[in-house]
Amino acid sequence: MLKQILILITLLLFASPSWAIEINDQQLSEKIQPLTQKKLKQVSKAIDELSQYQHSRIQPILEALLNNNLYYLRSDKEVIITEKIDDKYFAINAISSSDIGEVSKSSIKKIKTNNKIRKNLRTILAKLSLSDSNVDSRLIAAKNLRKNPSAEATSLLEEAVISEKDEEVKRVMVEALNIIKALDSNLEESKRVEAIYKLNDSLSTDARNALTTLSSKTADGDFTHPEAVALAAEKVSKSIAGNVNLYSYVETAFFGLSMGSVLLLAAIGLAITFGVMGVINMAHGEMIMIGAYTTYVMQLIMPNLITMSIWVAIPAAFLVAGMVGILMERLVIRHLYGRPLETLLATFGISLILQQLVRTIFSPLNKEVITPEFMAGSLQINEALSLTYNRLYIIVFALIVFFAVLYIMKKTTLGLQVRAVTQNREMAKAMGINTDRIDMITFGLGSGLAGIAGVALSQLSNVGPNLGQAYIVDSFMVVVFGGVGNLWGTFIAAFVLGELNKFIEPVYGAVLAKVLILIFIILFIQKRPRGLFPQKGRDAEG
Repeated sequence: MLKQILILITLLLFASPSWAIEINDQQLSEKIQPLTQKKLKQVSKAIDELSQYQHSRIQPILEALLNNNLYYLRSDKEVIITEKIDDKYFAINAISSSDIGEVSKSSIKKIKTNNKIRKNLRTILAKLSLSDSNVDSRLIAAKNLRKNPSAEATSLLEEAVISEKDEEVKRVMVEALNIIKALDSNLEESKRVEAIYKLNDSLSTDARNALTTLSSKTADGDFTHPEAVALAAEKVSKSIAGNVNLYSYVETAFFGLSMGSVLLLAAIGLAITFGVMGVINMAHGEMIMIGAYTTYVMQLIMPNLITMSIWVAIPAAFLVAGMVGILMERLVIRHLYGRPLETLLATFGISLILQQLVRTIFSPLNKEVITPEFMAGSLQINEALSLTYNRLYIIVFALIVFFAVLYIMKKTTLGLQVRAVTQNREMAKAMGINTDRIDMITFGLGSGLAGIAGVALSQLSNVGPNLGQAYIVDSFMVVVFGGVGNLWGTFIAAFVLGELNKFIEPVYGAVLAKVLILIFIILFIQKRPRGLFPQKGRDAEG
């Protein structure tokens, strides 16, 4: 009975800082002075005593000691934490964190440790971290124990799991505990096997590494661990691998959606201009480039408002690229209607001029566009699947743009006139529609939409003079595959080609993936020359 009471008291003292005695700065100063003693036994005793108290600076002090950064001044034995930069030592007071500045090497002495003390420090720090009031600190501590499993941490984790309220932290703690038990050769085989089967739903690399270790074999083909343990680890490892592969496919599909969104943004403007005017615009990629550089310029203008700059860049890119498109149409393209070869050559020449102009203004080097804070990072679904925020926002943005364009084309007077010109230009002209004006507005709209695509692309890659060239061929493939001038066809074609590309790419490589997709489209066009959803109307039929 007395033994059980003693164990309970020990656990209560060790489980959480809420049981520890709070001390002030003066008391802490007295408690850390024994660390400056020469005898390691006294240092070890001082560390054990420190672990029984609560103070915000105890953990940083012990971490500094573990990392060999804890010193004291020879003059008055003031304990300091140092940082070595270019062979110079800079120090702060260990208790107050006040800056001491540069100190000479001869004026300080390192507080020494050995393997036994360092092992004890790791255990104490794990205890402090697992009972920290901050959820993130507890999660980091649990992940560290999962990554570096140690049988000494078993009791710590068992106690921490009981009091833990956060589900994610608790899950990682339980997983770490099962990994430790599975690897513990001093534990009964049945308990090790039980711990292994509890890892069946785990997706972490740490769990997979532990199971790989347990199921490993010698050169002679014998298991390095007891057969029951090894076979269980092998079975669970295969089950986890199947789950990881499933989430890998989900992640690939997500990347396909994001690529499809980029293709949709890049091709939707081309679908409108190509469908209405029959113009093969080889400078469409440069409209995308202009949109990307507009985003870069907005960040130069608003360096302290990066989040705001991206919202300003969207209408700015639309207007700048749209104005450039209108200028192209008024000066060059309107004189070449009905002459597709000349139009192709003229727009190709314009694309080279625009590229060189950008090189002259911004230099040939790529420019980096800073990602706004709300688009940084990723949404962690589980430990095998995370979705980056920038791609998620681009998917949503592409859908918004698409439905906005669809609304304009289906519900507005401008859209009605554009569709009339697309279906039968001569009849539309006879009905009083100014086809010349519609051509100009349509080309400006298509170019502006390409500019918006450039804003999205600037969040996925660096901005450079050749940015648009990478998407011009893909844009034409989307338009032809979906059906010239058909917005829904463009929508479906963009996402189909995006998914195909991302699923083929890991198998055959990026270049061969594009070649295979091109062959697929060529074969498809042989069967359906006017695409998935052919445009209707007298001109379309002809």
